[in-house]
Amino acid sequence: MRRLFDEHVKRNVIDLNGTWGFKIDRDNVGEAEGWQNGLPCGDETTVPSCWNNELRLLNYEGCCWYERKFRTEGGTLLLEFESVMTLATVWLDGVKLGEHYGAFTEFEFVVNDVKAGEHTLVVRADSRFDEHSFPQRYTDWFNYGGIARSVSAHELKGISILSNHLVYELSEDLKDVTVSAKLDLYNACEGSVTSPLSVTVGDVTVYDGEITLDGYERRTYETPKVTIENVAIWDPKTPNLYTVAVKTDTDDLIDRVGFRKIEVKDVKILLNGKPIELLGVNRHDEHPDWGFAFPPKLMKKDLDLIEDLGCNTIRGSHYPNSKIFLDMLDKRGILFWSEIPMWGVGFSEKSLLDPIIEERGTNMHEEMVRQYYNHPSIILWGMHNEIPTYSPNSYHLSEKWSKILRAKGGNRLITHASCHPMKDNDMGFDDVISINIYHGWYRYGGYNGTLQDWDKMVEDLRARRKEMGWEDKPVVMSEFGAAALAGFHSHFDDVRWSEEYQRDLLEYTLELFHKTDYMNGTYIWQFCNIRTSPSTDLNRVRYFNNKGILDEYRNPKASYFKVKELYHKYAKEGK
Repeated sequence: MRRLFDEHVKRNVIDLNGTWGFKIDRDNVGEAEGWQNGLPCGDETTVPSCWNNELRLLNYEGCCWYERKFRTEGGTLLLEFESVMTLATVWLDGVKLGEHYGAFTEFEFVVNDVKAGEHTLVVRADSRFDEHSFPQRYTDWFNYGGIARSVSAHELKGISILSNHLVYELSEDLKDVTVSAKLDLYNACEGSVTSPLSVTVGDVTVYDGEITLDGYERRTYETPKVTIENVAIWDPKTPNLYTVAVKTDTDDLIDRVGFRKIEVKDVKILLNGKPIELLGVNRHDEHPDWGFAFPPKLMKKDLDLIEDLGCNTIRGSHYPNSKIFLDMLDKRGILFWSEIPMWGVGFSEKSLLDPIIEERGTNMHEEMVRQYYNHPSIILWGMHNEIPTYSPNSYHLSEKWSKILRAKGGNRLITHASCHPMKDNDMGFDDVISINIYHGWYRYGGYNGTLQDWDKMVEDLRARRKEMGWEDKPVVMSEFGAAALAGFHSHFDDVRWSEEYQRDLLEYTLELFHKTDYMNGTYIWQFCNIRTSPSTDLNRVRYFNNKGILDEYRNPKASYFKVKELYHKYAKEGK
């Protein structure tokens, strides 16, 4: 299930989810032996899925091959993959179409002159790490392998719409909106084609003209600006959505948008001109039985729990989430922070100067923006998480990526999550300063490892912002918390790993952050326990990160109820 609504009416889309042929390639000999022409005898699997959820494959890192036969009327096909972990190589009828690197963003191949009839699609998914990997091997989540999201084949005819960014600007009183559509168009025919082209927003036609493209030409086209009066604003309480439909005589593309304004002013985050305190959690799109192939039914359950907590925002740690999940956020009015999977100390100072790392990170940012541009729920673009931003080697990446996100990312705020707040050099590129710190759980230099360290840190950070000239930037606590083993209780104070210790630490920190003037939000680490890799030296008990306020099967710990109490209180109080 790709979206909450149909993206196409005119276009024929062939759903390729379901049963695929499957074969493990432990020695990476498949291409040499001709598996791209059709798999030798092997097993079957279901797409979407992750192979590490299968018996005896939990810790398998390497290559696996997939095969799917399908029928088409022929002509021009667009083959679309929503997520392949992590390096994908694709063949159609034995002909290599290309490769794509990056597990969490979509990619597609356009193939011309496809004959009518049956065809064989083969995919090699490679989950191996190397020095250029995103993420690196040293990471605090389990990096599954497989085709983790949907696959489809689109039969393109005439002038087709590959993407649409509805670019808009609200008037100062937020009553009217000026819009234009930035379209990625493709002529699926060999010869020149002229077609009518229209764009509607709700029941308003904002463009009605025609377009001519040469044979197999691809072109970016932006419609003239048009003002729509008396629009209904999108916000968490009234998440008003408009259907955007782009049509030619042979194709269409349907999406939903919401009009809202996010900005920073007077050390506050303003949504539609009003200060908002971000009350959130970090959530991995992961389940021990499903991996990253997360079913929509479980997404709904997670969101029901998150709304019950009183949250108004989620951080998609640490990668872009699926479009259907973002559709759910758009519909419910839950705000979202989307980032690329550039995590932590796995990225050494030296790696930050690697041109392949820079290229892959740039591609991931551009793919993320291209695919998720229209979602009103996304208010924050995250550039990276806990990399060594005290090093001069990171500066050029933050500078480059912040420019890309400002130029192409629409009305969003830019940030990165730092665990080095007192020596971070890159916060000048951010709209919002985001801090990952775990006082009371880990010991940091210059601090004692107690809850009272938080009070000192709040004042140290105030001084650091002033010293660097960043005092106009609001702060969110993007990660903080403590681990608790579900069911482990203690009558005594300060017993680590108990549910009580986690509950008390979160109460202490949430109350402190809520009353700190320059802080504008909290993202608790984390919503629920997640599987981590046994190949790192993080020494996670059970090979799970146990900092969830629910366990991995979404059963609540004591902290869940304390957070719910406080978040609902803060929502009523305001800030």
